[in-house]
Amino acid sequence: MWLNSYSHFFKATIACTSLLLSPVVLPTLHAQEQNVVIINPTDSPAEIVRKAANVVPSARQFNWQRQELTAFLHYGINTYTGREWGDGKESPAIFNPTDLDADQWIRELKAAGFKCAILTCKHHDGFCLWPSAYTEHSVKNSPWKKGKGDVVREVSDACKKYGMNFGVYLSPWDRNSDLYGTEAYNDFFVKQLTELLTQYGKVSEVWFDGACGEGPNGKKQVYDFVRWYELIRKLQPEAVIAVMGPDVRWVGTETGRGREMEWSVVPKDNLDQDAIAKNSQKEVLTAPVGDMMGQDLGSRKKIEKAKSLIWYPAEIDVSIRPGWFYHEDQDSKVKSPKELMDIYFTSVGMNGVLLLNLPPNKEGKLSEADIRSLRGFRQLYANTFTDNLLAKAKVTCALSEGKGRNVIDDNYDTSVRPKMKDGKAVFSFKLNKPATFNVLSVQEDIRKGQRVEKFSLEVKDAKGNWKKVTEGTTVGHKRLLKFPVETAKEVRLIISEVRAVPAISEIGLYRLRD
Repeated sequence: MWLNSYSHFFKATIACTSLLLSPVVLPTLHAQEQNVVIINPTDSPAEIVRKAANVVPSARQFNWQRQELTAFLHYGINTYTGREWGDGKESPAIFNPTDLDADQWIRELKAAGFKCAILTCKHHDGFCLWPSAYTEHSVKNSPWKKGKGDVVREVSDACKKYGMNFGVYLSPWDRNSDLYGTEAYNDFFVKQLTELLTQYGKVSEVWFDGACGEGPNGKKQVYDFVRWYELIRKLQPEAVIAVMGPDVRWVGTETGRGREMEWSVVPKDNLDQDAIAKNSQKEVLTAPVGDMMGQDLGSRKKIEKAKSLIWYPAEIDVSIRPGWFYHEDQDSKVKSPKELMDIYFTSVGMNGVLLLNLPPNKEGKLSEADIRSLRGFRQLYANTFTDNLLAKAKVTCALSEGKGRNVIDDNYDTSVRPKMKDGKAVFSFKLNKPATFNVLSVQEDIRKGQRVEKFSLEVKDAKGNWKKVTEGTTVGHKRLLKFPVETAKEVRLIISEVRAVPAISEIGLYRLRD
């Protein structure tokens, strides 16, 4: 998969995308969808923090984050060559799945709790999984279904059948096209992108990576990202544009792990002050440029040096196997249910969205090893998170907005705002009887900003003393913390550092069993 060399290509792509420096603006959105804010040279550190606390996601970003679990389906000509990156010289004749079953792919993902499936419609080799009118390097020249097949159609139809969102991956790098490296290639790319955005119904995510290598003519391409973004906004306005796009950023690794401090509000310094001021009530259509792979992207220290701030949440991708495409010799190396559960904690539980890759095999199905692991993960998830041990507790907290029980009602939309005393807020819970737990879950209503900077959980012991059992920094959409097993009847969540009064949506205690 391209991420193995992402750092190299990230730098190369920045050089390829100078066109991003000029903002392209869409019509004015509602005020609550303002996801970018200017930082004036005269702003004090306190004013910058206040502004950061009031940056919120666009509607499409919020809907994307609420999915939590999304899937990548790496499938194509590489499945039949045993390679990760094809060279574009492959014969379409080798693409011939004997029993392609997109229904199985989506059915298993749906049962495991996934909300969106993204198909590699065209990888770097240029082979198209749909009968594109603009290239011969596609399924239309394969023996599969006598050239009448359309993998994109079958996957999108299966997504509709099971109520899943559908996303498309379209590689900007095309090692087959003779147009690559010329301005005509951008026209070619727009035509293929248009096919995907107009022929398969609703598209929820469009995924571009940073690969910008040489084509068959030895030339590199200057990608017209802004034109592509405009097209997506026109044809699929609800779709997020991911990774090399303005809506969703790559977390920076392919390990399935986010950061200890995973801020969704980060500097966006590739726009000049005048341009941002002019468009401050509008949504900006460019991708932030800079170090998006460091350990600290959005702390107070980082944002105080910014010229502008944007809501730019993290997508955390990882493959269930060592490779991204299917390789038979990796059937014994599939991640276990426990490993997938750990990844859930370090991705979704660190304010990200998990993008888990499951590559269909040569037959055209998800392998049994992958399915067993996926089902095992779902069972672990259900065993852990079905019942919030605080659900029937008595809640005590001084509030300026909402009711105490809102934080344990399993309804994300009913958040509360605590009254801060000496910069702190305390949520106290008294259970009917002692409970045993080792997982804390906290959620902010990110539609009202990401604001928590530090929090901790305390339990009252048998002697009536309060003991800290775990602590964390950022919360965002969801923060999960594991800690040694505790048994207690009274617990309290202490929010001790904030950028502004937060909107707390849900608080939960759970028992994770080995």
